[in-house]
Amino acid sequence: MSAIRLAVTVVGAALTVSRHPAVRAGLQAVVSNPRARETAINTTRNAAYNAGVLARHLLGRNKS
Repeated sequence: MSAIRLAVTVVGAALTVSRHPAVRAGLQAVVSNPRARETAINTTRNAAYNAGVLARHLLGRNKS
């Protein structure tokens, strides 16, 4: 599976999950609580960083 097709699949799945009422209620609870919001921001940043590290390991660095 190409990287673009995988990315499109992941985005589509994320949009589908985000429309679920339980997910929306959870997000609303996080938004209304400053401490939970800060934890969610840090967790998201860490996950994004780790995804980048994994991508660099799998794909290698571009040497051009």
